[in-house]
Amino acid sequence: MMYKSIRPGQEWLDTNGKRIEAHAGKIYYENETFYWYGENKEKTDGKHGIWTYGIRAYSSKDLYNWSDEGLIIPPELNDENSNLHPSQRLDRPHIIFNKQTQKYVCWIKISGDRACFVILTADNLLGPYKVVRENYRPYEKKVGDFDLVIDQATSKAYLYFEADHKNMISAELTEDYLGVTTQYQVNFDGLIPPFVREAPAYVQRDGKHYLLTSGLTNYVPNPSEAAVSDTYLGPFETLGNLHPEDDSKSSYNSQISGVFKHPTKDLYIALADRWVPDYQMTAEKYDILSRVIAGRFDDSYSATVEEKQTLMDSPILGNVNTSKANYVWLPVEWENGVPFIRWYDEWCIEDFE
Repeated sequence: MMYKSIRPGQEWLDTNGKRIEAHAGKIYYENETFYWYGENKEKTDGKHGIWTYGIRAYSSKDLYNWSDEGLIIPPELNDENSNLHPSQRLDRPHIIFNKQTQKYVCWIKISGDRACFVILTADNLLGPYKVVRENYRPYEKKVGDFDLVIDQATSKAYLYFEADHKNMISAELTEDYLGVTTQYQVNFDGLIPPFVREAPAYVQRDGKHYLLTSGLTNYVPNPSEAAVSDTYLGPFETLGNLHPEDDSKSSYNSQISGVFKHPTKDLYIALADRWVPDYQMTAEKYDILSRVIAGRFDDSYSATVEEKQTLMDSPILGNVNTSKANYVWLPVEWENGVPFIRWYDEWCIEDFE
């Protein structure tokens, strides 16, 4: 089957007819080829303790049809304590290229109790990758979802990560991109789950720096927000709901993982995952879940026993079958410097100049 459009939320197959496995992914453009990489969830059925079975990559010339390039970072099956073991909560790989060291540098988050980064390097985008740093916690913080970006003018790189379920830290990386410097900024402070911002997706446009973020509800979708800054580190000013036309408060039943700027078009693609397609969020359900979660941190939020059960019945826990997860790719649109995302059942790259 040859695709000629993007159909958000629909099953997406590779050129071999298999489901694409590049969740919480990013796109890297090199040598006139698009590379899409992310979490391989084909074995994550919620029953056998497999969180992510390595990092898989795909290549494409048109952003529609993707060829499987295999596991560029395979799981470590022989050491249960390895950050790369399938039982570890391997999330959200990000790859950047260091011009000075001529290395591809990949950061991956380990969620759960470890709440750390594992960092790998390679001579080629598709690997092989070698672990150079494990169990890394910048500033001794428990790490959550994150993004990486390079300032092409200076080659400085920056990290944005949710810290301790309390705020988001933006930090300058060291010259080798293998750690952080003392230059950092705390953003979105003073919030409690589920309102803490996570899943940051960085994008730059017209000299402004934007972070598109979700709330903190694990695999349950929630309202996304946009924020803007005049600098890489911030502080960031919240602009409001990223999906203002979505009445379900679910970001169109998805969670953002990154924004890809097309190399030749004025097109910014928001990459997102529909983690549990069978679970439908509504505004009423989000109101219940948010009060139940917030009530664990602030007594002013109240919920009934029945409402607490609604949370327990939702796919918020670790035993979720994400092997059925689909992708929600939508264009980011702009109005007076404010980004927003609207729904399209189907759309084409060619519609943009």
